Amino acid sequence: MDSILATAQSWLTDFFDADTKKEVQDLIDNNTEELKERFYKDLEFGTGGMRGVMGVGTNRINKYTLGKNTQGLSNYLKKTYPGEEIKVVIAYDCRHNSDTLAKTVSEVFSANGIKVFLFSELRTTPELSFSVRHLGCHAGIVLTASHNPPEYNGYKVYWTDGGQIVPPQDGEIIAEINALSFEDINFNADNNLIQLIDKDVDEIFFDASVDRGNFNAKNKDNFSIVFTSLHGTSITAIPEVLKRAGYKNVTIIEEQAKPDGAFPTVESPNPEEPEALAMAIAKAEEIGADMVVGTDPDSDRLGIAVRNLEGEMELLNGNQTMVLMTKFLLDQHQKQGFQGNEFIASTIVSTPMMQELGKAYGVEYKNALTGFKWIGKMIKDFSDSKFIGGGEESFGFMVGDFVRDKDAVTSTLLACEIATDAKANGSSFYQELINCYVQFGFYKEKLISLTKKGISGAEEIKQMLKDFKDNPVDSVQGSKVLWIEDYNTSVAKNVQTGEEKPIDLPKSNVLIYETEDGTRIAARPSGTEPKVKFYISTNAQLEKAEDYKSVNSQLEAKLEGIQSELNL
Repeated sequence: MDSILATAQSWLTDFFDADTKKEVQDLIDNNTEELKERFYKDLEFGTGGMRGVMGVGTNRINKYTLGKNTQGLSNYLKKTYPGEEIKVVIAYDCRHNSDTLAKTVSEVFSANGIKVFLFSELRTTPELSFSVRHLGCHAGIVLTASHNPPEYNGYKVYWTDGGQIVPPQDGEIIAEINALSFEDINFNADNNLIQLIDKDVDEIFFDASVDRGNFNAKNKDNFSIVFTSLHGTSITAIPEVLKRAGYKNVTIIEEQAKPDGAFPTVESPNPEEPEALAMAIAKAEEIGADMVVGTDPDSDRLGIAVRNLEGEMELLNGNQTMVLMTKFLLDQHQKQGFQGNEFIASTIVSTPMMQELGKAYGVEYKNALTGFKWIGKMIKDFSDSKFIGGGEESFGFMVGDFVRDKDAVTSTLLACEIATDAKANGSSFYQELINCYVQFGFYKEKLISLTKKGISGAEEIKQMLKDFKDNPVDSVQGSKVLWIEDYNTSVAKNVQTGEEKPIDLPKSNVLIYETEDGTRIAARPSGTEPKVKFYISTNAQLEKAEDYKSVNSQLEAKLEGIQSELNL
């Protein structure tokens, strides 16, 4: 506690503004537990950059923690690109304080002689990623906490390729930041170096999205879409992109169309949660729409609901939409003729069905750690190869490589094209998914996410993962465990034969069990939230589409059994 108190007292110097000092002193005098939470550690970069609760303290998002990040990044950029005119682009989402924090970040960059392109109003994360390369910038920043609760904000850093920072840049940048004290931050803005941008960049991004996501599906006038931005940034892009692609029958949920960091109509602005899309689904039922699309606050994730075999709206999961979108893109490339250098990609906790797609089409499948920054890194590392598309189970997808992060804008258009094309041919999005299961195997997944907040929560997560590793299970639902993949040690071990294989990915706190029948169970801490996550995947053969309901019920029961068996 003495070190925590000393850290807090260091925020009482004249460098910090009066409101900050007053709040810190009040915590010291009246709220020891809250003081601990705010100052017991520094916020860290995770799979999606730096995210945290807003407020005063080293473990909070505020002008000083983000200012220090920006000062460290400025120092790193100047060392990396000596003698060049360094340029960065900055965007921000709908969250409380995102605009003021973006202004602060801009000012620190400018104070360090760096040219800044700052979006004049909120914009999507995919447009920010696109803009890095379009504007010839050395880096990009987006102020967002994605789908986290309203009290959060965050800071994502993009490199010259438009992808998020990855090794070695991330470690080197963090080292620069950690070498600084808060007093090293230069807040003296040079406003001549800050240029506001908006419609000119929008136009080029919209055209690029339509170019990549539009496949000229027939009968678009006969396809009805309900769209909700969940109070986020996608309202600035998706309606216009759909319009340019020829969709006229789009109903926007007006109650959720206005950007609002309080997210007043939902418990969580996360399209993974059925409740988040409840208002849109109700509207779809009312008007008989074909599809519902909802996006998270920074518009990198999308949730899709379509009509199932009973004609009811059903929310699909990220694995399902990823599989069908990837198959559709593979089909389009196959028509043009594969060149032999194409690849698709996903992550180690996503459905194994993606690998089966690659095999079936004779296209390389690349596997990455969780987080789209690793897929972006693949595109950069294998620049002679062509990235067709890919995603991860957490409702993210990327169409080609013109954006180097999850892109709900172009992916929304792609999903609409697939569904419209299917309807025009007497099928449906849902039916086409079932056809995939017949062709490539029926894979069904379940995510169990447990929230553990604060210092005690972090310890609890650490212990749960330790127990999962130290007490390995022998079998799952009667199927013997065959492989244990430990990404902390980079070793996969066959527990039946003793064979060991290296895992050719960066070390990560992930453990995966795979059984003889292909069931996979992965465990990892979230990189952006106080959560521990368990991913379960199982599979079966689906001989014909007519058997879908019975086989689906069997897999559902198996997933429930696994969850119960593991006491999750």
